[in-house]
Amino acid sequence: MTSKTSKSVGFEQHDHDVCLEKAIKAAEAYCDRFKLQFTPLRRKVLEILLEEHRALGAYAILDLLRESGLGSQPPVAYRALSFLVEHGFAHKIERLNAFVACALPDILHSPAFMICRKCETVVEAQSSSSSFDLSGTASATGFKIEQTTLEAKGVCHSCAEMA
Repeated sequence: MTSKTSKSVGFEQHDHDVCLEKAIKAAEAYCDRFKLQFTPLRRKVLEILLEEHRALGAYAILDLLRESGLGSQPPVAYRALSFLVEHGFAHKIERLNAFVACALPDILHSPAFMICRKCETVVEAQSSSSSFDLSGTASATGFKIEQTTLEAKGVCHSCAEMA
């Protein structure tokens, strides 16, 4: 396995092969524990998202699946993405109508995303309850929050330096 350090996490360099391997093993363990099918197609979609470290639309994923010989119809990609999102291996970035692999697959969290508008790198972090807390308002109105996602768009350090 060749070590790659060109991709970024947190806009920083890292050993990408370790990142990819850890996430795939976490998905396999989760699926084994809950007796879910981690099919070759679902695995490939997760690998695609992990390899990119940026949000990808369903049709971009479908093109990559087609190149791998794993499907050519939109429902193929959407079913795999739905499974990955449902079980916490990926997130939908609403602002971009695209998907990104979960950076924290072993942790129950409310994700916060920083999206570079120039290179389209997406970095996930756990949102801080102090930054934007709806729990008081929700409780007062009887609303039960099931999921929150924070998305911030800006420019990463690398792109800012190139400007």
